[in-house]
Amino acid sequence: MPKNVAAIVCAAGPGTRFGGKRKKQFVDVNGRAVFVRSIELFANRDDVRQVLLGISKEDEEIVDVKWGANLKFFGVKTFFGGGERFDTIRTALELLGDDIDLIAVHDACRCCATEQLVSEVIAAAARSGAAIPACPVTATLKEAKDGVIARTVDRANLVEAQTPQVFEAALLRKAYDNLANLDPAQVTDDAFLVEALGHEVSIVRTDSSNIKITVPSDVPIAEAILKSRPKPKPEGPIGPYIEAQW
Repeated sequence: MPKNVAAIVCAAGPGTRFGGKRKKQFVDVNGRAVFVRSIELFANRDDVRQVLLGISKEDEEIVDVKWGANLKFFGVKTFFGGGERFDTIRTALELLGDDIDLIAVHDACRCCATEQLVSEVIAAAARSGAAIPACPVTATLKEAKDGVIARTVDRANLVEAQTPQVFEAALLRKAYDNLANLDPAQVTDDAFLVEALGHEVSIVRTDSSNIKITVPSDVPIAEAILKSRPKPKPEGPIGPYIEAQW
């Protein structure tokens, strides 16, 4: 039986490392804002019943003026996130309907995820209760102390966690109820909270093309990745404004 999915797209971060006048989640990548591309991964899926967009209070005006009409058309509900990522997710959990079986948490700035990857992670979470996409680490990793190399880290079993991360709704709620027992400084993703409960998190192997835009130099890389992929053929008649829907 198909699962009902809710997607939480996190766009409330300050983006301090990105710099510039516009936050990284609002920068254009191939003509559309980064966060819009992330929303599109979920807004048109039949199994997604809710799409929640967490934004900062200070960004309310720009989001409403520039993208508000389209967000409403696609049924996206915006809400105000907190100072930390886990604050944003905790607020979103209060907005979910009772019919939601799975919750997908996605970084707004990870706009190069594919529809296939989203489907695979959702399917894996439906089987195991928790799943994330992860890319094998290929770089040589060094641990450094006081400006010198302390040791070379064995990368044999290391993977880089990505999003969307998908969990059974009850499991993620339980994980957030346990947040008070953890050191917030260690909480870098939702999988960590689920791991802290002792629940196994399945991995869907992916590659490094699912990058997270963090600094300005990531934008042309993301654009090159998107341009390298074949364009999906639209179903039905093509309208004159299809490229300008956002």
